[in-house]
Amino acid sequence: MRRIARRARAEWGPLYEAVRDPLAERRWRAVPMTLGAVCLTAVTQIVQNRSWGYQPVQDLGAVRAEDPLWLALLRTPLSLFVPALDLPVWGALAQILLVFGIAELCLGWWRTLVIAYAATLAGTLYARVGIALGWLPASDGLVVDTGPSAAVVGLAVVLCLRYRAYATAAAVIVAIVVEVLLKNNLAGKEHLAAIAAVLALCAVAGRVRAVGGQTHPRLLKRR
Repeated sequence: MRRIARRARAEWGPLYEAVRDPLAERRWRAVPMTLGAVCLTAVTQIVQNRSWGYQPVQDLGAVRAEDPLWLALLRTPLSLFVPALDLPVWGALAQILLVFGIAELCLGWWRTLVIAYAATLAGTLYARVGIALGWLPASDGLVVDTGPSAAVVGLAVVLCLRYRAYATAAAVIVAIVVEVLLKNNLAGKEHLAAIAAVLALCAVAGRVRAVGGQTHPRLLKRR
C-alpha cells in the first residue's frame, strides 16, 4: 500500500497541489468558465431533445465533414458544447466539470479554451482531410463531430504532460488507440487527431520556453 501511495503521489501530487490552493481559497468562484460550459452543455442538450430545438442546434453547432469549411468554422465554437445524442449527457457534463475545471485552475480560462478549440478543430479537420485523401469512407462526411469529448481528451493530455503525470497521459492515449482498434469509428480517430494537435502545441511551447530561457537566463533561474 505504501508503494502504491508513493507512486500515486509521484504521479498526481504536482497536479493536486496546483489545484488545491486556488480551489480551497475561492471554491466554485475559481472556475467560472467551467461552470458556464457545464450550464451551456446542459441547456444545449435540453434544447436539442425538443421537437422545436433539434434543428436550430444542428444549424448552429453541428459540424460535419461534408459542410463547407467556412460554415464548419462558424459552427465550431458552439459544437464544443453540443453533446452526442446517443450518449448519456451526464457523462459529458462530468467530463467537462472535472477536466475543464482542473485546466481552468492550472492554465487559466483563456488557455483552456484555446487548447479545447484547437483539439476540437483538429478532429474536425482530420475528418475532412481523411475523406478527401481516401483514408476515410465518404459516409463519414455525414457524421457529426465529437462535441466536447475531443477537447476533454486534449486538455487531459496537456495537463498530464505539464505536471509530469506521464503514466496517466500514456493511459489516455492507449485507451483512445484501443477504442479505434475495437470500434474503428470516426470519433476515436478524431480523438487521436486532437491528441496529435495538442502534442504539437506542447512541443512548440516547450521550444519557445527553451529559447526564452536561453535568451533570458535570469528569468529561467527564478522559476
